[in-house]
Amino acid sequence: MTKRRAKLFVDEGDHARSLRRGSTTAERKLWSKLRDRRLFNTKFRRQVPVGAYIVDFYCHEAKLVVEIDGGGHGQPEKVGKDARRTDGLRQSGLSVLRFWNIDVMRNLEGVLAKITEAIGRPSP
Repeated sequence: MTKRRAKLFVDEGDHARSLRRGSTTAERKLWSKLRDRRLFNTKFRRQVPVGAYIVDFYCHEAKLVVEIDGGGHGQPEKVGKDARRTDGLRQSGLSVLRFWNIDVMRNLEGVLAKITEAIGRPSP
């Protein structure tokens, strides 16, 4: 007879799944343009563990992380935390793009142009 261990914490996969279910409107809007290789046949994943972090969007082929920040990210304690997170990702050899929710909602084409440039494709 084997004993089952009680789960003491939620693992990264479970946490990433819960984040995908709770996506913001801006994340869903951007995801509708990135999913299924819709942006220059480039594969993106969303709410995926990358190193010590769970990032909003990740393109392995381009080593690119895209983060979408809400208003709470403008608070001083979050600014520092986000900067440390970005530095950690960059030290792992990744490029990081950060956009505000409002940018995605009001200027999706501009956001997509910056992502397109970062993945090394010519802008449409």
